[in-house]
Amino acid sequence: MKYLRLLMAMAVLCATSFLALADAPSENKDAEAQSAEQFLASLSPRHGKVKLPGDIASLDLSNEFYYLTPKDTEKLLTEGWGNPPGFTTLGMIVPSAVSPLSAEGWGVIISYKDDGHISDDDAAKIDYKELLEQMQEADKEDNKQRKEQGYGAIHLLGWAEQPSYDAQSHKMYWARELKAEGAESNTLNYSIRVLGREGVLELNAVASMDDLPTIKREIPKVLAFTNFTDGNRYADYNPSTDKLASYGLAALVAGGIASKAGLFAKLGVLLLAGKKFIVVGVLALAALVGRLFKKKG
Repeated sequence: MKYLRLLMAMAVLCATSFLALADAPSENKDAEAQSAEQFLASLSPRHGKVKLPGDIASLDLSNEFYYLTPKDTEKLLTEGWGNPPGFTTLGMIVPSAVSPLSAEGWGVIISYKDDGHISDDDAAKIDYKELLEQMQEADKEDNKQRKEQGYGAIHLLGWAEQPSYDAQSHKMYWARELKAEGAESNTLNYSIRVLGREGVLELNAVASMDDLPTIKREIPKVLAFTNFTDGNRYADYNPSTDKLASYGLAALVAGGIASKAGLFAKLGVLLLAGKKFIVVGVLALAALVGRLFKKKG
């Protein structure tokens, strides 16, 4: 019974505070590091030129980044960062310089929506202050649904970077500052949208607000090496044969028409701030459990 109580206490400790692990003995830290290393070794990063699933778009990666397949992406999102399963992605872009399991780690999740060709006619007319207020009001309903599904509320605090659209490349980006219920630090949701012939490529970088300078510095590189393939570009749109989306850029930023679109729908924010104790802490706990029962035997 005393071992059971000890294990329960350790489980609560790992689930509630990563900082507590920082004070653990060096032996525990070694087990933690080995477990994290084993987890990362189970992934299969790809480098250089990569065609995304469906050949809809391609990446021309420098040595500063690598690509994870949709399977490895789900593994990192669920086992690594503690998100619920079921996200459909085209993969993930990860910086080579930092571990995605570290405090400084971050990544760009890729997805695609084929709602049709999005007109950019409203680009110069959008009032982003008013749009933010509308989004914050919509989040109240989203949070009700999150709580019904057993997840904490997530509040949109404001723009970390106001939306900006490049009419030449048909690429748009913006950043939101988010506050998760119970989280000690705020989350940065940095969004990139690449408009194409029949849909939009969605790239979402999620990190701590402390990482905003890093993300702002690195995002232009991601923008540059991510493009639609020939025949799928914005200029390839044929109004006679191709579907036109029923919304423009303002609704794209707000999340679609009637509901939040893409990876961040309903359950949709990847809380990078929590990943450190979700994977590393649990793996360290497993190592500790093994040693406890070994000593008992």
